[in-house]
Parts: sequence; C-alpha cells; structure tokens
Amino acid sequence: MLPISNILFPTDFSERAAAAFHVACALARDHGAALTVLHVREVPTVAFAEFGAVPPPTLPSRAEVMEKLKEFEPPDGSVHVEYLIADGVPAEEIVRTATDHHCDMIVMGTHGRTGLGRLMMGSVAEEVVRKAPCPVLTLKSPMTAAERLEAELATA
Repeated sequence: MLPISNILFPTDFSERAAAAFHVACALARDHGAALTVLHVREVPTVAFAEFGAVPPPTLPSRAEVMEKLKEFEPPDGSVHVEYLIADGVPAEEIVRTATDHHCDMIVMGTHGRTGLGRLMMGSVAEEVVRKAPCPVLTLKSPMTAAERLEAELATA
C-alpha cells in the first residue's frame, strides 16, 4: 500500500476544487496524513493594446487569500492542516510545493475542458500530472447548474 503522510490540495476556490477537498479530507483522515492547502496567486502579465499598456488586474491581498483558504476546514478535527499561498504559474508552484513539502499525493479538482477551451486555457491539472513528484488524483465533479445552462444556450 502507498504510504501517505502528507496530501497537497491546491485550490482555485472553484466549485470543482471544493468538491475535491472532501476527497482530500477523507484520504487524509483514513491515512492519518497531514493536509497542505495551497492557493497560487497567478502573477498577471502586462498586456499591450493600440493605446498603450493595459494595467494587469489587481491580485487579492495575501490576507484576503488566507482568509478564504481557512474556510477549507476538514470535518474531522484530527486532520492537521497547513495553509500556503504562492505567487507564480499555478502548475509550476503546485509541483514545487509538492516537492518542497515532501507530499505523497496531490488531490485536485479539474475543470475538464476539452477542445478549444483546453487549447486556449491549457490544463493546470495535466501539467501537474506530467511533472509531479508523486501520484496525482484529479477529480471532475458534475457540471454546476450555471454550466449546464451555459452549455444549453451555446447549443441552441
């Protein structure tokens, strides 16, 4: 059996990530593992337009992010949780954190984009799976009501 003592749970605060959090908590509880909850603040790039540079969007403060991170509280109080914030490219920072913190597993939600959406947006989960130093469990939760409505409108 795979020994699991530290699980990394990266979150982008989406509904899909929240669904994966429940699985990460259950695995941490069942294996007596610690849980590291990570959010990566994506460093914005400066865009240029006809009229000059477009200022990048403002990043939420570290205090605001930490407040949101602490909402991820395991239902089982025996699970030790560490909250981390990183700045950079999400996939790179997730892999770096997994390496630096000697994580035995990464549990993360995925948006499950396909086709043009995946080509344009890339896939953080795919890059993490390819480069991670440990097993990665990706979870795709069912579409939300808003996503179903959007998909229906797109095909109408």
